[in-house]
Amino acid sequence: MGQQQLLFILLGILIVGVAIIVGINLFRANAIEAKRNNVTNELVNLGALAQQYYMKPQALGGGSRSFTGWFLPSELVTTSNGHFTATVFADSVILIGVGNEVVTNNDSVTVKLTVRPTTFQTIIVN
Repeated sequence: MGQQQLLFILLGILIVGVAIIVGINLFRANAIEAKRNNVTNELVNLGALAQQYYMKPQALGGGSRSFTGWFLPSELVTTSNGHFTATVFADSVILIGVGNEVVTNNDSVTVKLTVRPTTFQTIIVN
C-alpha cells in the first residue's frame, strides 16, 4: 500500500474513534438528564400530596392550613428512581430527592423541591 492510503486508513480510524467517544458522552448526558427529570417528577408528585394534606380540613385527615403532621408515604421513600426525604415546617415542606444515577465520581443526581401552599420551587443541586 502507498503511504497516502495508510494515512487515509489512519484518519478514518481516528474519525470513527472520536465519533464513538462523542456518542458515549451524549448517551451518558441524556441518561443523567432523564434520571434528573424522573426524580423531579416524583418530587412534584410528593409535593402535590403535601399540598392536598395542607388544604384538607383536620376532620378529613388533613392539616387544616398547615403542613405539620404530613409525612412521606413509606412506599415512596425509596423508588426505582432514587431516595426521598422530607423536612416539614408549618408553612412549607422541603423535599430532597437523590437519584440512582451517578453524575461525577460519587455524586448522584440531587434535586431539592420547596413546597408552599400554592407553589413549588425546584433547585437542581447536582
